[in-house]
Amino acid sequence: MINRRQAVQTIAGACTLAVAAGQGSAAEASPGNSVEALQSRLNPKIQDARNVAMKILNPSKAELERGLQLHAESIVFDSYGFGPRASVDGDVVAAAVDAGASAAELKDMQEEMTMTRFATDPVQEQEYREAWRASGVTCVFNNAGEEGQDPMRLLKRLARHTYTTDLLRGFVFKAAVPGDIVAAKKEDRHCYYLTGNGVPLAQQWVSVEDELKYVRVFYQLGIRMMHLTYQRRNMIGDGCGEKSDAGLSDFGHRAIAEMNRVGIIPDCAHSGWKTSLEAAKSSTKPMVASHSTCNAVYPHFRSKPDEVIRAIVDGGGYIGICCIPRYLGNSGDINALLDHVDYVIKKFGADAVAIGTDVAYTAQDSGTQRAKVPRRGKQREEFRMLWPKDDFKTTGAMNESIAWTNWPLYTVGLVQRGHSDEVIRKVIGGNVMRVIQDSV
Repeated sequence: MINRRQAVQTIAGACTLAVAAGQGSAAEASPGNSVEALQSRLNPKIQDARNVAMKILNPSKAELERGLQLHAESIVFDSYGFGPRASVDGDVVAAAVDAGASAAELKDMQEEMTMTRFATDPVQEQEYREAWRASGVTCVFNNAGEEGQDPMRLLKRLARHTYTTDLLRGFVFKAAVPGDIVAAKKEDRHCYYLTGNGVPLAQQWVSVEDELKYVRVFYQLGIRMMHLTYQRRNMIGDGCGEKSDAGLSDFGHRAIAEMNRVGIIPDCAHSGWKTSLEAAKSSTKPMVASHSTCNAVYPHFRSKPDEVIRAIVDGGGYIGICCIPRYLGNSGDINALLDHVDYVIKKFGADAVAIGTDVAYTAQDSGTQRAKVPRRGKQREEFRMLWPKDDFKTTGAMNESIAWTNWPLYTVGLVQRGHSDEVIRKVIGGNVMRVIQDSV
């Protein structure tokens, strides 16, 4: 395992550093791969979030310059998140409400609008491009599946992202292999590596092989990572929201084996601790917790304890630290994010951690558009949202400080923490590149 992992690190590291080292002139010539692009012509929403984070970090001029330059030069890979989102068309949704549309239809309509309008509406497209430019992100391991195992349920978001990347392929495209991400950086484009929020199951239970037949189908459609569970228990194992954590099922072991065979990364971000531990030991290829936190820094059911992180790391994987204040705990802001990253680096090494934001930039007029939609009556809590309660109080400033468009300041913060350029490159993209290379 160690020899294989070291070999892959060498391949992926060389790939990442080659781009970083060789793009000096390209970065200067290309507006998207420059320090200027990261901090100029920011719209008010992006600038306000930037100001909040800058006030918290208060970097020196040298720290800021070094961080922004490093960010502009590097492949930046969000280990789990969402590309920028459009606003809904409030008038269209309101008309659907008046026409008697069901709650399910309205939810689906609004989700589709946020995920596709930037491909058809010029104003939304411009803001979409602005958010990408300000973030300096090369690739997002993008959520392209709704929580669950039903293949038809999982297809919807996948279809939407396929549609938008087809229409905007000159700017953002669906990557299929690791080399596509390298090419995106060189060409000053952006891309998605796609992840499904569940393992698609036939749910007929004729045989194990028949039950898992859609895993390969979804791989062929572009999915490269899958959640083993969400919050609740399923046939693979227990989710992190279950009070009892029974661990990985016999079927779960077979599902991971099929994912390993096909080339899909198992993701335990939403799995229970025992399920995560057993999955990491079961997988013959790197497994990840793509967007989680460290229980040793702040105890939360969405975190991972050291034992689980160690098992993931020993298998060649990483833990991605998310940008959700209530999971980060303590200050809940950009410093809390950096505290979790620091902990993993010091405890497990620089190869063990990435940043998986789990947040999205939303268009500036989202609030105005949603205000046009008539309010509906009280609704039942969705099954996927049945999480244990906590008493953490999230503030607007916390969310703003770790906004998705503040990605360049995550890098600046790592500079402030005293990390070398090599370590920072691993955290902001190199480790994800290594794992996807090892999963091909």
